[in-house]
Amino acid sequence: MMTRRAVLISGVTAAGALVVGYALWPSGRLARASRLAAKPGERFLSSWIKVADDDLVTVVVPHCDMGTGTFTALAQMAAEELDADWTKVQAQIAPPDPVFANGALVEGFLCEEANLTLNSVPFFLRAAAANASRTIADSIHLQTTGGSSALRMTGVYGMRIAAAAAREMLVKAAAARLAASPDGFRTEMSRVIHDGSGKSFGFGELAAAAARWTPSSNPRLKPKSAYRLIGRSLPRFDIPAKVSGALEYGIDASVPDLHYAAIKLARAFGGRLRSVREEAATPLRGVRKIVRLDDAIVVVADRFWRARNALEALQPTFDAGVNGAVSSQTIHASHRRALEDAKIRRHRTSGDGAAALGGAVIERNYNVPYLAHAPMEPVNATALYTPPGALEVWAGTQDALGARAFCAKTAGLPVGKVVFHPLPIGGAFGRRLPGQWNFLTYAVKTAIAVPNVPIKLLFTREEDIQHDFYRPNVTSRFRASLRPDGSPLAWVSDYTTGDDADPEAQIFYDVPNQAYGAAKVASPVPTGAWRSVASSWHGFFIESFVDELAYEAHRDPLDYRRTLLQGKPRHLAVLELAAEKSGWGAPLPERYGRGVAIVESFGTIVAHVTLVEVADSGALKVHRVTCAADCGMAINPDGFRAQIEGGVVFGLSAALYGAITIEHGAVVQRNFPDYPVVRLADCPAIEVHLHQSEGPLGGAGEPGTPPVAPSLTNAIFAATGIRIRELPVARHELRRTPPATADSI
Repeated sequence: MMTRRAVLISGVTAAGALVVGYALWPSGRLARASRLAAKPGERFLSSWIKVADDDLVTVVVPHCDMGTGTFTALAQMAAEELDADWTKVQAQIAPPDPVFANGALVEGFLCEEANLTLNSVPFFLRAAAANASRTIADSIHLQTTGGSSALRMTGVYGMRIAAAAAREMLVKAAAARLAASPDGFRTEMSRVIHDGSGKSFGFGELAAAAARWTPSSNPRLKPKSAYRLIGRSLPRFDIPAKVSGALEYGIDASVPDLHYAAIKLARAFGGRLRSVREEAATPLRGVRKIVRLDDAIVVVADRFWRARNALEALQPTFDAGVNGAVSSQTIHASHRRALEDAKIRRHRTSGDGAAALGGAVIERNYNVPYLAHAPMEPVNATALYTPPGALEVWAGTQDALGARAFCAKTAGLPVGKVVFHPLPIGGAFGRRLPGQWNFLTYAVKTAIAVPNVPIKLLFTREEDIQHDFYRPNVTSRFRASLRPDGSPLAWVSDYTTGDDADPEAQIFYDVPNQAYGAAKVASPVPTGAWRSVASSWHGFFIESFVDELAYEAHRDPLDYRRTLLQGKPRHLAVLELAAEKSGWGAPLPERYGRGVAIVESFGTIVAHVTLVEVADSGALKVHRVTCAADCGMAINPDGFRAQIEGGVVFGLSAALYGAITIEHGAVVQRNFPDYPVVRLADCPAIEVHLHQSEGPLGGAGEPGTPPVAPSLTNAIFAATGIRIRELPVARHELRRTPPATADSI
């Protein structure tokens, strides 16, 4: 991997100087950044750092705001390296322009894939690597928010470096002003101080002169011991406007002469529009236009409810295409068939692999269903097409730069003819990532059909749930052999996939012989990334099977995991912390149970202990989820805890209730009554405990979800003896079975 990366870098550029996080950053790019995002009195010292005359530092963030708090945490990372006064720091979203393409994200993913860190990249390659990554990001229109990457990649490979280099530039400007050596200066609270003379200058005083300096390609970064902002639970920038209701999400977009569009799509995947009764809707009040598309019908009106009512009056009919016979049953059967040995492609083996299976082989099968994202804010977009060829779009997406290019391609326009306004998102969980932009497609096509009028297209909750890009339906088969002491000798994991093999299928437990195989299954159901992606199903599979092995070995499930983690000190420490804080081993009343699970994902190790009560009637109550997590170091501990808490609630909703079922090639579920989520009254107490370590910085938004389902089902087994191998839990009978009597025999 390192060789491939070196070839890639050398092919893009032979050499370069790192300019505030990027190589070969020409003045023209800085000038463009200033034209796009600098106000009077502000100037860019890098693509992401602005300093104003009044000392205000603005951190320009190449990510969206979807409630994760990364704007605050990334600003903390930048302000730390700048030595900025936190009261004079703010953050804003980067414009969707190539000058703000996120090269740090590319570099971070490449380093992660090659098992490298920033410090392990050779010094002579640092500048070239940054330049190549920026060039790649520019070419693929990359500003993605996802994969819990904002802090561990953008922050580590971009924001800290950019800020540290900017700080050096400010020091050089001060040194030039006093004709002194830069070594005699220090920075503190947005000032550059010369200890020899006692003179000091505000950042704003120096910014214009600093911008003329060439930044270092390898700026000095602060050690942890010097941190004063990183590691503190500072208040988030975004909370006040969200609490007051002042923040405008995509669904709130308002422009003059705004019209609304209601859409109805073909129920079946791949279906086509056949007929509509236009005469029933055309005379209705407020109706402006009826737009026929291949697979949908859209009504544009001056009010959304008028558009929606007119849509119903049209009584559209659709055909089911080639997928009318597809159902959850046929899909599940295809997954079972795919797990025949001849169809499995083995992608990793260690030790003797499957050949080590022998004696009494323990075999178990697990399944997870399709899941919708169901964010609080249904997908939507506002678009204005102005002939002969200009397009303006307002929407919340997880990649504004990519969305701009996507809209341009959809409209058949050059990217330069499209203006995209990125707006805050009321939940996404992957739904607004590239590849899942059907709402943008329909908004742009509708705007072109109704030119010179801004059109806000809204998916109703029903359309959002029935035309999502779902978490995949996945089936797995596990086999294992145990030693006489009960520890696993061989571990064989085979699973279905609609894509490539999943690295997340691999275990971190100490098992000498392992084998992994994937069987590809085609399906007409569109799928996409869903919070924690493959870790969400492999976490359930693996941690359920480990619990079953512990049961077969007559061992406590926590102790069983301890013995398999002796070579993994960080994992073991997280497990022990969760056990300690949950009171593992303390006696419980009858029909109560504790379950444990530990999963590493997105660079963060998380263990959950879930406490449940199952009434004789089968009613389930989740009382408490105790979480322990190691993300290396939490940039904003309160923000990190909030993300783990959110991941727990999200994971509980899926584990307890979540299931998208298919009949006649279409989704059955329509709204929250038949696709429920955890409500406040049912939410358990959630405790989050941090284990700080020297590990690399890990993610926060996704790692809290994968251990939820297995810790829950393992707890149910502890309480009832009922083992759940197929989600959701709601489909299983948990009622106590009355003991047999003489009369019943």
